[in-house]
Amino acid sequence: MVFPSKIDTWLLLVLLSSVAVALAACVYVLMTVVNTTSIITVLITGLLGIALPAWLLLSTYYTIADGELKIRSGPFHWTVPLNSIRAIEPTRNPLSSPALSLDRLAISYGNGKTIMVSPKDPGAFINATGIDQ
Repeated sequence: MVFPSKIDTWLLLVLLSSVAVALAACVYVLMTVVNTTSIITVLITGLLGIALPAWLLLSTYYTIADGELKIRSGPFHWTVPLNSIRAIEPTRNPLSSPALSLDRLAISYGNGKTIMVSPKDPGAFINATGIDQ
């Protein structure tokens, strides 16, 4: 089962704004600079400034299948064996995580590890893990 991440409006606006600013900066520099090195630098950094936020928005999701929780967020990914999960608890912890909302679930697994996710439907997500709460 695939569970998309819930997306907070404020975070969506921040990520879309960063894409817009990076795009505007690229256009401005490309219109005013004729130095080849500067143009290449702007294209590379601009591409990163546009692509990474878009990639995070379009590909943050959680898959439960074959006894594993697979977490994907842009270029980052984690695999958590379901049988290693000790607890799943609601949290609003703002630390960096593969979650696009502050309505999160803290998953404790393995030897003292924790990862936070923000599925749109947390109840269905918890049920799919098979973890008793």
